[in-house]
Amino acid sequence: MTLTENRRELRAGGLWESPISPAMLAQGLRLGDSYWDGDGHALVWLEGRSDRGVLVMASGADPAPRDLTSDLSVRALVGYGGGDFTTGHGTVVFSSGGRLWRQPLNGGKASPITPAFGAVASPQISPDGRRVLFVHSYEDQDVIGAVDLNGSCWPVKLSSGRDFYMQPRWSPDGSRVAWVAWDHPNMPWDGTELWVAECELSNGMPRLSGARMLAGGPAVAVFQPEFTAGGGALLYVSDESGHTQLYRHDIATGERLRLTDGTGEYGEPAWSQGQHSYAPLPDGHGLVAIRSEGGYQRLQYIDAHGGGARDVGGDTSAYTQFSAPAAGPAGVSVVASASDQPARLLIVEPGTGGARVRARMLGETVPRAAFSVAQPVSWRTGDADEAHGLFYPPVSERFEPAGKAPLIVLVHGGPTSQVTAGFQAQTQFFTSRGFAVLQVNYRGSTGYGRAYMLKLRGNWGLHDVEDSRSGAQYLADQGWVDPRRRVIMGGSAGGFTVLQSLVAHPGFYTAGVSLFGVSNQFTLASDTHKFEARYLDSMLGPLPEAAAVYRERSPIFHAAAIRDPLAVFQGTDDKVVPRAQSDEIVASLRARGVPHEYHIYEGEGHGWRRTDTVEKFYTSVERFLKQYVVYA
Repeated sequence: MTLTENRRELRAGGLWESPISPAMLAQGLRLGDSYWDGDGHALVWLEGRSDRGVLVMASGADPAPRDLTSDLSVRALVGYGGGDFTTGHGTVVFSSGGRLWRQPLNGGKASPITPAFGAVASPQISPDGRRVLFVHSYEDQDVIGAVDLNGSCWPVKLSSGRDFYMQPRWSPDGSRVAWVAWDHPNMPWDGTELWVAECELSNGMPRLSGARMLAGGPAVAVFQPEFTAGGGALLYVSDESGHTQLYRHDIATGERLRLTDGTGEYGEPAWSQGQHSYAPLPDGHGLVAIRSEGGYQRLQYIDAHGGGARDVGGDTSAYTQFSAPAAGPAGVSVVASASDQPARLLIVEPGTGGARVRARMLGETVPRAAFSVAQPVSWRTGDADEAHGLFYPPVSERFEPAGKAPLIVLVHGGPTSQVTAGFQAQTQFFTSRGFAVLQVNYRGSTGYGRAYMLKLRGNWGLHDVEDSRSGAQYLADQGWVDPRRRVIMGGSAGGFTVLQSLVAHPGFYTAGVSLFGVSNQFTLASDTHKFEARYLDSMLGPLPEAAAVYRERSPIFHAAAIRDPLAVFQGTDDKVVPRAQSDEIVASLRARGVPHEYHIYEGEGHGWRRTDTVEKFYTSVERFLKQYVVYA
């Protein structure tokens, strides 16, 4: 290689040629849950391919992956989804089209086992392989139901009367059932309850009796119950200590044992039905869990009897984000990534940390040197509090920045959520083009303890806006980014922060990008789906008492203050933030001649799934940023 070939070209941010194309990101897979069959040798996992969910299987006897579902798209639709499928006794049970289906793992067509009305999620096959637990939602009534695995009998209700149910579980001998329940106005991270009941058969179908609450309450959130191998105790996650920690509860004696400690987090906000952050090992002596701290995650082995915790280490040390662990005799399957490593489905040996790759999110043709590595940052807010985030500098193997980089402030959705140091395709799309990116974990985000999360109560539209602004200013004061070229971007609750920031601080940002952002809090409260119908009670206050706050925090009533260029993206089928929210804000921009773009995607909901939509989205965002930020 000559000296000329070695020299990197100076170019302004936003003008770099990137090896990460919109088409590449559009073709990537979404790696979801994975489960081992009862024998522990067959692994089934969910891949999101464009707007379809496809179950894939591989086994020791047949290691080449093969698709199980071809005619049906696998996706549960209770709330935000999740809890799409389960396996056991040589069968996979999955949700599609609002009903449950069963399909043999050794071949054959799928057969429906529940009627096609409402929505179903979180199927769990009974230990004897004859029945299935599930969560059902119809006309805003949620229940825990059961059906025989062949679908020859009408499903029965096992528990009803609560606003929400989640994560039903059988005991190993089928004699008990556990679940999580809660009611409005709580969200599942505010306060939930762990229940257990005795289970016996009546006319061949299960019936519950003696239901009692074991943990949780109106101000304590519990998450993911799992029976121990002998069935006499329940494992679960609770935030009663101020951080989400793992507990073991003896059902007969009521004795509780806390298995973890410190400021690490072992749970996560339960936005979807099937979430799970740990997996009991088949030997009954331990479990593998995800520990999160400061935006970084690691895989740990936890002694199930209180003997402490240790990092799994080994090959897993190269990853900084994990999700959906599942255990079997052949190892622990888990989705893992790092900020510079696209997601992979791994099979991990808990004793050594050795890991082999089972599936990949991307083709991994882009070298790791082309990806930016997350750097944790913290800063003082305008009111002298502290906020946190992850900073990604621009990276290229071919170009050097000519001057300071333009900044994109990325605001996560939720708002009760967190961005962690895993692979973020959107972030790498921008950093590979010469932009710096700040991902903000504003006050109210999870991952930093319950007290930090609670700071957003009554303060949505204030703390998120201020922490985004002060974070951008902090980076400029450090000399890391160009203060004259900064963008704020986010989706859903993050889109609301974008709009509210442009209202509160006109001229501070060069431009904004809002994906299905909330513009009218009143109509959000009345039009959104059941899961979030009372979310604003804690974020803003209950109506009608807090009507003045709703008006103050609704960008549509202050849209006249928006004067910075704005790109708005919206799906026509969004049930969470309906299209009218974006239509109203765009009408104001159009009437006042504010530079803007409005992109509406037919058939898309609360986020993009279709390959063509993803490619169009990234192409449009790049063009918008060049016009209004790079060349402005």
